[in-house]
Amino acid sequence: MGQFVYVSLQDEDKIMVFGLDTTTGSLTLQTEVPAAGSPSALTTNPEGNIIYASLRNSNEIASFSVDTSTGGLKPISKISVDASPTYLCTDRQGKFLLAAYYQGRHVGVHQIQTDHSLRDTPVQWLETDIGAHSINVDRSNQYTFVPHIARIQDNVLGPPPEELGPNVIYQFKFDPNSGQLTPNVPLKLDSDGFLGPRHYCYHPSLDIVYFSNEQGCSVSSYRLAPESGTLSPLQTISTVPDGFEGRNTCSQIQITAEGTLLYVPNRGHNSMAGFTINSDGLLTSAGQSPTEAVPSAFSLDTSGNFLFAAGSASDRLAAYKVSSDTGALSLLETYQVGKRPMEVLAISF
Repeated sequence: MGQFVYVSLQDEDKIMVFGLDTTTGSLTLQTEVPAAGSPSALTTNPEGNIIYASLRNSNEIASFSVDTSTGGLKPISKISVDASPTYLCTDRQGKFLLAAYYQGRHVGVHQIQTDHSLRDTPVQWLETDIGAHSINVDRSNQYTFVPHIARIQDNVLGPPPEELGPNVIYQFKFDPNSGQLTPNVPLKLDSDGFLGPRHYCYHPSLDIVYFSNEQGCSVSSYRLAPESGTLSPLQTISTVPDGFEGRNTCSQIQITAEGTLLYVPNRGHNSMAGFTINSDGLLTSAGQSPTEAVPSAFSLDTSGNFLFAAGSASDRLAAYKVSSDTGALSLLETYQVGKRPMEVLAISF
């Protein structure tokens, strides 16, 4: 079985392809794939043999086929969209690509055609609000959520900006046959405090959803009602140590396939916050591991044995061994990758 790690370099217009040694966790550069237009978000179809990339400066979404032997990418097509795509995901059947548009105040649903290209016009172009940061479909393929952060363009390298965001989670029903999103009731779930929900992930077996809070520097857990597709809050837990008062924001979030560990990067504190997950789905802090400056992107490998964190201010990628018992991270090696790494994606065959 081959495993590969992809790193999008937004300021260098390319995607780096690494081979992963599943025994040692070491990475070997396989190739560099041109991707003009500032590649950022990456996602795969359910089979993992197609990668979709957002091109944020050219307002496009590109499709690539994956060589399962080498990890290399072959362009399929590109489509133009009406705003800069910030986040991408496919539905659970691989029939539609859903996208969040941060500055564009919209979410879009794009039909995936039989050759894995995207249809030129979206199935749906739905207005939400500024700061729409991500979108994912639940295990049942019936519900989705769009978190909106609490402060706009909150670059941790500068002072907090004045423009505030909606600080809310939009709730939608998803029709897996037509691709249509319809507002759930209620449409908006207000945050309990200045949290700024940004990215999220689903527990693999429990009806629980975990959100990283960009401004709140925390993770919030919500109960997902399977009969209605609405959320109710369970827990909010900090990603930074007690007493930390420095400038910090959180970025992405990932959970292991077994649902036992969860990670969130701290941008400013410059660490990976780890959590163990109890049998009831609640989180317990496993501490913080130092990492690269401004870790905007990271990924676990598909086995959950290794974690790779990219520093958008350091232009490096740090590789860690994951302790399956405690969630602790042990630094293995650091790789120079290039300017502004904005997504790390791991796939296996």
